[in-house]
Amino acid sequence: MQSGKINEIWKLLDSVPDPEIPIISVVELGVVRNISFTNNVYQILITPTYSGCPAVKTFIDDIKSCLKTNKIFNFDIKIIYAPAWTTDWMSVETKEKLRKYGISPPSNKVVCPQCTSSNTVLVSEFGATACKSFHKCSECLEPFEHFKCI
Repeated sequence: MQSGKINEIWKLLDSVPDPEIPIISVVELGVVRNISFTNNVYQILITPTYSGCPAVKTFIDDIKSCLKTNKIFNFDIKIIYAPAWTTDWMSVETKEKLRKYGISPPSNKVVCPQCTSSNTVLVSEFGATACKSFHKCSECLEPFEHFKCI
C-alpha cells in the first residue's frame, strides 16, 4: 500500500474491536488518533483511554495482527499521551452503539440504557473496568454500567 491508501488503513483498523467493549472499534473509541505515511512506513498514533489502561498492549497487538493479516508490514505504532484521550472523541453513533449494547454512554446525566430513565443510583464508582461506573435503575430495577465522562 502507498500513501494514497491511508483511508484503507483507517477502514481496516475500524474493524479492530475494543478489547473491553467489542461492540465498538478502536477507531470508534477514539484510540486511533492519526495515520500518516512517511518514508514508506505507515505511522499509526494511538492514545490510551488513560495512562494506566490495561488494554493498551491488546490494542497494539490487535492492530498489528489486523495489518499483518492484510499483508501490511510497513507500519510503526506510537503511543501518544497529549492531548489526553477524552470521551468527547466518541461520535453520537458510537454512544448509541454503547446504549444499545447495555452501557449508559458518557454524559453528565446517567441514563438507564434499558428504559432511558435518569432515576438511577450509583452502586460503585468502578464497574468491570476503571472507565465505567456501576449503577442501578430505580425505575426498571436493572443494573448497568455507565461509561464515565473523561
